[in-house]
Amino acid sequence: MIGIMRKSRIFIIIVLLAFHEGAPVGVQLSSDEVARRPFWEGFLRSAKIHGSEDVGEGVTKPKKLLLRKDDVEAFAIWKRPAALGAEMTDRWECEIAAYRLDKLLDLNMVPPTVERRYRLNTGSLQLWVDVPMSEKKMADEKIPVPEDRFDNYDKMRSLQRAFDSLIANADRSLQNLRYTADWRMILIDHSRSFRDSYPFVDQLIYGKNGLRSKQSFGRLPRGFVDKVRALDYQMIRSAVENYLTGYQIKAVLFRRDLLLKEIDDLIAEKGESAVLY
Repeated sequence: MIGIMRKSRIFIIIVLLAFHEGAPVGVQLSSDEVARRPFWEGFLRSAKIHGSEDVGEGVTKPKKLLLRKDDVEAFAIWKRPAALGAEMTDRWECEIAAYRLDKLLDLNMVPPTVERRYRLNTGSLQLWVDVPMSEKKMADEKIPVPEDRFDNYDKMRSLQRAFDSLIANADRSLQNLRYTADWRMILIDHSRSFRDSYPFVDQLIYGKNGLRSKQSFGRLPRGFVDKVRALDYQMIRSAVENYLTGYQIKAVLFRRDLLLKEIDDLIAEKGESAVLY
């Protein structure tokens, strides 16, 4: 949802995936938000930067930029993990690749993300979203998931685990498992994804045989599984362009096979209707 307020004769568009009455259950980005992704991609690439501040979280030292173009103003997060202090596994290109793979799979959980230069350096620029609730906050403050949202919450967690397993994102902590005010999961922080070395080509993050084997996939959308099954090298290369290496793409395909085997085993054990919806 996009909230609008007037300030100094400029329409300030604050991109907040915030509470809106009657938000459809079973979606992450709403259909309106998905339809506006091309607009935001263009805005992120071309809007002028009118200010910046340190976000203050993460070893990648992200910057929160204020962008303005015509009568639209918004915030975005710029990352360049290759900067001093970041680990070698951090790559800003992975933020863009995760967004593009999200689109390819119709996951609709990753905010618009593009390449952008800032202060002579190239990095990733992602639309700022307001995700005030985290799994850590829920645990610390004993905040329960509302009863009428629990089924969707469970499905979103399964989708997150499947996607993180596919892209080898082992950096998903309780702090960055975050939700909008109306309990939609939005996935951010993917600079440590797409690993192409042991154990991430031999083992998934989640699932029966995964690195976090106590956390299973549960139920998954049939359309998502069909799209994962259809993935091939050229399809991924066309989507992510040069933001992933050939080795990284091949590693995705290795994990695709592991993920599909896990899903097929679950179907054999529980029945298709208990695994796919």
